[in-house]
Amino acid sequence: MQLAQRVQQLPPYLFAAISQMIEAKRAEGVDVISLGIGDPDLPTPPHLIERLQQAATDPANHRYPESEGLPELREAVARWYATRHGVTLNPASEVVVLLGSKEGIAHLPLCLIDNGDVSLITDPGYPVYEVATMFAGGESVRIPLTEENGWLPQLDDVDPADAARARILWLNYPNNPTGALADLPFFERAVAWARDNDVVIAHDLAYADVTFDGYVAPSILEVDGARDVAIEFNSLSKTFNMTGWRAAMAVGNAEVIDALTRVKTNMDSGLPQAIQQMAITALDDPRDAITSHNEIYQRRRDRAVEVLRELGLHLDPPKASLYVWARLPSSEPSSGDFAARLVNETGVVVTPGASYGDAGEGYIRISLTVPDERLEEALTRLSRFARGEAVFSA
Repeated sequence: MQLAQRVQQLPPYLFAAISQMIEAKRAEGVDVISLGIGDPDLPTPPHLIERLQQAATDPANHRYPESEGLPELREAVARWYATRHGVTLNPASEVVVLLGSKEGIAHLPLCLIDNGDVSLITDPGYPVYEVATMFAGGESVRIPLTEENGWLPQLDDVDPADAARARILWLNYPNNPTGALADLPFFERAVAWARDNDVVIAHDLAYADVTFDGYVAPSILEVDGARDVAIEFNSLSKTFNMTGWRAAMAVGNAEVIDALTRVKTNMDSGLPQAIQQMAITALDDPRDAITSHNEIYQRRRDRAVEVLRELGLHLDPPKASLYVWARLPSSEPSSGDFAARLVNETGVVVTPGASYGDAGEGYIRISLTVPDERLEEALTRLSRFARGEAVFSA
C-alpha cells in the first residue's frame, strides 16, 4: 500500500506524542500528572448543559444542520462582537460557524494557498498552521519570535521574496504557547503590512477571554480597515469550557468567509443544531461564568509561577491564556531533555518548547487545566525536585 506523500511527511501530532508518553509511564505504575494539554478541567456551566438537553429533544435538531451555521447563531456571534469588541459584523456575510476553530484553521489554506504559495508562520506557534498549509500544497516560512521582542513578529524583517509569495500571515494573540499579548498598535502595523503585501491575516483569538489582572484582549477587527485583509478565528472552547462541544466561528473579510463557507459545504455538514442553540445561550449570557473561571485559573497561575521560579526558571506571569511559558536555565541542554527528566523523576508531564518550533527551544509550557488537588500534587513534586529531594521512594 502506498500512502500519499502528504501523509508520509506528516509529523506525529504534538499532543498525541504526549499522550503516548503518559500511557508508557502509567504502564510502569507511575502516577502521571499531565500539565501538557490545554483542555479545561472545569465543566461547562450547568445552565448551558440544560439548554443543550432541552434542544436535543426537539426533532428539528435531529436533521442535518446548515454548514454555515444557524442564522440565529451567526446573529449571536455578531452581538457578541458588538458588545465585547465594539465591532459591527454582518452575520449573513462576515460570520461562519465552525466545528471548533481547529477545523476552520485546517480548512483556510484550501481557500488561499495553491502549490508553491507561502504561509507565514510564527515560531513558536500552534502546529496546525503549518500542517494545514502543507495539506494545501503550500510552503511554510517561519518568522522567529523572541522573548526580547515580546514574542511579536518583526514583519519588516520578513524577506521580501517570501512576502511576495505569501498568501496568509498567521497571528495568535493572546499567544499559545508563550502567553504573549498584542496591542492595537501592533495590529495596526500588521494590517498595514498585509495590505502593502496583499496578504490575508488569519488571527487566532481562542484565548481572548481567558485573562487575568484586569487585562482585556483586543480583536484585530477593532483596527480600522482590518476587514479588508483579515479574518479572525474565535471559539467557545476556552471561554465557556466547551472544548468537547466544538463550537467556534470565523469572522471578518466577507470574501474569505465566503470561500471558507464553500469549502466547508463540501467537507462537512455543520455543527449539530442543539449545540448551536447552546452556543447562542452562552454568547448572550452575562460574563459571570467567565469571571468565575478566570479567578480559578489566575489562582493556579500564581501558584505555578511560584514553583517554576523555585526550579530556577525565568518567566513573567502571563496575563492571558491557560499556560505558563518559562525559560530554562542555561545549564539545561534542551527542553526535551528537561521535560523527560521531569516525567522520569517526578511523573509530571510538561511540554518542551521545541515542540512548537525551533524558536521555542530553551523553554517549557505548562497548562493550568488540571483540578486543583492534582495541580497542587504536581507542583509539590516539582518543588521537591527543585530542592534535590527524591519524589518517589525507592
